[in-house]
Amino acid sequence: MTTTQALLRGLPSLKGPFRPLDLSTFPPGPHEAFINWLKDAIDNDIKEPHSMTLSTVDEYGYPDARVLILKNLDHRGWHFAIKADSPKGRQILNNPAVALTFYWPYVGRQIRIRGTATQLPAAESANDFLERPIGSKVTALASKQSEILEDAGELQRELCNAQEKMKSEPEYVSPGWTVFAVAPRSVEFWQGATDRMHQRLRYETLNAGKEWSKDVLYP
Repeated sequence: MTTTQALLRGLPSLKGPFRPLDLSTFPPGPHEAFINWLKDAIDNDIKEPHSMTLSTVDEYGYPDARVLILKNLDHRGWHFAIKADSPKGRQILNNPAVALTFYWPYVGRQIRIRGTATQLPAAESANDFLERPIGSKVTALASKQSEILEDAGELQRELCNAQEKMKSEPEYVSPGWTVFAVAPRSVEFWQGATDRMHQRLRYETLNAGKEWSKDVLYP
């Protein structure tokens, strides 16, 4: 065994104790089930329970993933906001098939969502930007997201320019700021167990999300 293997083997995982689920009590659709779990995570003081991993695929077929914040959930799906010209924005426009993953280790729970990302109306994207804290708006304006930063001074100048822009035009909205909603094809709820006999329940859409099948999966 290598040093790294030994280091990893020594790390604890799924120590629990975790509450077993009564899968028969889950609601007919995944949206309500998600809200129930989110509220439970909040009640258990889970840090940043609204953080999620967004997975996309680039033009070469390579997967890409990063952590974002869930902005809303309604009949259209799970919402997040990004710059349309960012790498993830371009990947979504090229291939809107995406996945979202929530993981709350303290309660041993994971939620996996697979679906299609759809751009929401411009007015909703503008409202989302205007509701952001001033510092977040300034950073969004100044950052050339994921481009190579060769001069830290240039970034500082862009930040100063963005601050002046927001002071003089407080209702200004960053061009390309876009809210997407992920309409799910499938949503899986996973409850971890210390003996690895995990409980899994998967919803799959039958007719564009109007009705859902509900299946218990092997661990």
